Amino acid sequence: MAVSDGEALCPYRLVLEHVTSRWGVLVLIELLDRPHRFSELRRAISHYGGRGVSEKMLTQTLQTLERDGLLHRDAKPVIPPRVDYSLTGLGREAAEQVRALAQWTHQRMDDVEQARRAYDEARAAS
Repeated sequence: MAVSDGEALCPYRLVLEHVTSRWGVLVLIELLDRPHRFSELRRAISHYGGRGVSEKMLTQTLQTLERDGLLHRDAKPVIPPRVDYSLTGLGREAAEQVRALAQWTHQRMDDVEQARRAYDEARAAS
């Protein structure tokens, strides 16, 4: 896989984007509880609202997080194939940080909404 100029110059920024992406956040938080199979993970993160994640997008997200060393993919040689995803030690650290941010967002949402209303009212008045 070729390294882009942006990845070569700011590798931490790229990892931050992976960890804080729409689906990356949800995957990491969900895997904090236990390992999941692909279909379990897809169902679990769909509970967060919206249309849910496509198979293609979830596959890309899992591959990206695995490449960054945050996930472990355990493919069992059985029929039908069974693949479990779990967090590595590095992934657990990242997931705990992301979960803390998600909890803070949930706890402070009333304040954010109040700030948004104040902002919108001030903009409308000017």
